[in-house]
Amino acid sequence: MADWIGLIFIVFLIVAALVAVKVLANPRQRTSDEFERSAADNTTMTGALMNALHDVTDPAVAKAKEVRMQMKDGRYQKKKREGKAGGNADDSESPT
Repeated sequence: MADWIGLIFIVFLIVAALVAVKVLANPRQRTSDEFERSAADNTTMTGALMNALHDVTDPAVAKAKEVRMQMKDGRYQKKKREGKAGGNADDSESPT
């Protein structure tokens, strides 16, 4: 008799797990306003940690962000161009 009770319990556990997975797999219906509101919310703590971890493990990403900001502001490589132009002007004025 105890074997039957254990078997029934295990079958019940498996059926309950399958039903729970089925219920959780169905997406919740929501309106476009609800979607926009949830998309506009701040990032979660996990998302912020993953972004920080990605920045630490790949330093080229931080440099790329800096370059994008400089290009938007119109200051990308200005110092390098000014230095080259100034260096060429000094060479042409020096007596030989």
